[in-house]
Amino acid sequence: MKYLILLFSLFLLNSGTPPETFRDKQKNYTRVREAYTNKEKAVTKTLTEHGISRDSLQIYLRAFKTEKKVEVWAKNICDSVFCLVKEFPICEISGEIGPKRRSHDLQVPEGFYRINELNPYSKYYLSMRINYPNASDSIRGVKGRLGNLIYIHGGCESSGCISIADDKIKELFVYCIEAYNAGQKEINIAIYPARLEDKTYARLTTGYSKNKDKISLWADLKKSYDLFNRKKVPPTIKFLPDGTHEVN
Repeated sequence: MKYLILLFSLFLLNSGTPPETFRDKQKNYTRVREAYTNKEKAVTKTLTEHGISRDSLQIYLRAFKTEKKVEVWAKNICDSVFCLVKEFPICEISGEIGPKRRSHDLQVPEGFYRINELNPYSKYYLSMRINYPNASDSIRGVKGRLGNLIYIHGGCESSGCISIADDKIKELFVYCIEAYNAGQKEINIAIYPARLEDKTYARLTTGYSKNKDKISLWADLKKSYDLFNRKKVPPTIKFLPDGTHEVN
């Protein structure tokens, strides 16, 4: 019997059937297959127009609460800089500018995060979980009442999440799957109160001059915003013990 099992195992190893890719596994889900049916050609066309191969894709996301936009920046693994390939309108976003500091405050987080889950069974069609609370939130938020389960999702309602509607989440989902399929380990996302051009930043810091929490976070986000706009490379973020960030 052991001999037969060994022969069968060797047969499978040499049968030439390639292992399932990340993309293949995701397409086992009905909604992901629908997303690929609807959006794969558009994603591939956009990447090709920017000289990017889906087989070496890396992406970086930025979200802007005031302008209600989510940007997708992309590059080949061998490229040194990212380029903007897509901008999605935010359909609904709750709360106001400023970070999320406790559960049920309806705030969308602000800061430096990553996508840590793709959910093909979402109540809002498809969703991508953001790793809130991050290390800074855990220090500066209300202990034991930080909340969680923050997503970018379909639909058009929000209670702390970023909603970009079903048609748009399909496309963004495909971009994320393609990046993971090409070997990207983490998809980072920076969430800003607004596009932090100098005039906007000055207006915000003046208007909220007494709110040290917001001012401190926005100073770090401003550094990140300026560095990325200048170099087109996501800065390295180190979370410091006081909840601030070292941005390089």
